Amino acid sequence: MIWYLWAAYGIVNAVVFLMYALDKMRSKRRRRRMRESTLLAAALAGPFGALAAMRLFRHKTRKTKFLAVPVFMALHLVIIVLLFL
Repeated sequence: MIWYLWAAYGIVNAVVFLMYALDKMRSKRRRRRMRESTLLAAALAGPFGALAAMRLFRHKTRKTKFLAVPVFMALHLVIIVLLFL
């Protein structure tokens, strides 16, 4: 039963990764982009995918507000550890 939750969590992080990749692609092509608030909200749900995309694509790494993404990831790690205790 718990593996469903892990699978869903992995899918959420993968979708967030794709959102960041799509936004980077749109920025290179000078197309309409996603709002930063949308990307940050997505990062709150899937911080591992967001941080991986930020590092891989060098996207949103200079924006101060996106320093919250590693904080989101730390928060998720704390919650995961607490669930296992």
